[in-house]
Amino acid sequence: MKIAITRLENKAAGDRALCATYGHDCYTVSPLRADLRPDRIDTFVEAVHRGEFDCLFFSSALPAAVVGPKLERWPRVIAIGPKTAEVLRGFGIEAEVLPTFYSRDFVPYLGDWLRGRTVGIPRADVPNPDLLDAIAAAGGTVREERVYALVPTGTELALDAADAALFTSAMSYREARWRPRDDLLLIAIGEITADAMRAGGHPPAVVGDGSLAGTLEALNLHAEGR
Repeated sequence: MKIAITRLENKAAGDRALCATYGHDCYTVSPLRADLRPDRIDTFVEAVHRGEFDCLFFSSALPAAVVGPKLERWPRVIAIGPKTAEVLRGFGIEAEVLPTFYSRDFVPYLGDWLRGRTVGIPRADVPNPDLLDAIAAAGGTVREERVYALVPTGTELALDAADAALFTSAMSYREARWRPRDDLLLIAIGEITADAMRAGGHPPAVVGDGSLAGTLEALNLHAEGR
């Protein structure tokens, strides 16, 4: 199956090789681009070096890629998934990995440790009030630094050659310009994306676990009728 995967421009490293291991081919379509904010990246790094945080949480690979190489020291580090942890490891930063691919599990993972601790989160300029409220409810303090903005490209997704379209985030679905087809299989990388697609009138036939590998596994089970 040929799968169009929504990714930021130039951020699809490894997708094609991973798809091949599951018997598929894929290519990137980009409904969003990332506009980095170097001043905010530097502000966050300086705060880390001043020891203002007890923990850093990287909720995607991109902030890990832009903050990681600038860090000379760091506190406890949590990554949302193995790919983000791998990016950090490339800069010599060992990170703990959440048991799922959802930021809602950050607070349950840390539990009572959070009380009285300060968490630093470099992220996109996309609000996540549920995470902030959960950290506060656990007795922690949080500081988000929005180190990049996600900007719609305005380009219609090239789906004519695709058998399936895989949306990798709720925002990539909501901001995408595309033309549905009866024979186009719709795939959501996880439940949050799936909820956005259902709300938008395009319920996915396949829903993954929040990772590309888990989604491809779910796709193959779907193809087998399971």
